[in-house]
Amino acid sequence: MALEFRITAGSSTPIYRQIIDEIRHGVAGGRLRPGDVLPSIRALAEQLVINPNTVAKAYNELVRDGVIEARQGRGYFVADRRQVYSDAERNRRLDEALRSFLSEALVLDFSVDEIRSTIDRGLAGLQPKGPKRGKSDG
Repeated sequence: MALEFRITAGSSTPIYRQIIDEIRHGVAGGRLRPGDVLPSIRALAEQLVINPNTVAKAYNELVRDGVIEARQGRGYFVADRRQVYSDAERNRRLDEALRSFLSEALVLDFSVDEIRSTIDRGLAGLQPKGPKRGKSDG
């Protein structure tokens, strides 16, 4: 696995959520590809010095969302990209994430231009993953 976990114990973000975010960022950024093996629950818990139940909670949510898959007796692997949510649910989740991001950015007193620049920089760091969906597709 080409992903190094960066977890902050004192963060306001729960550790299981940080694990989820790290794996999602790894997949989105192309550092994790379909079929890549993830550390076992116990191995990651030992590496991060956390309770295995915390890792299990993160992995279970990622399995539910279709980001990773559990293979009986073999471990956890990055799943092939597939749509597990309806378009309405996908849009709802994107709107929720956007509202949260914008609220945080505005509370931190970033200007609209700084926010746009940050979004552009973040998007530039991502590798395209499959066909784009959207109104321009027909």
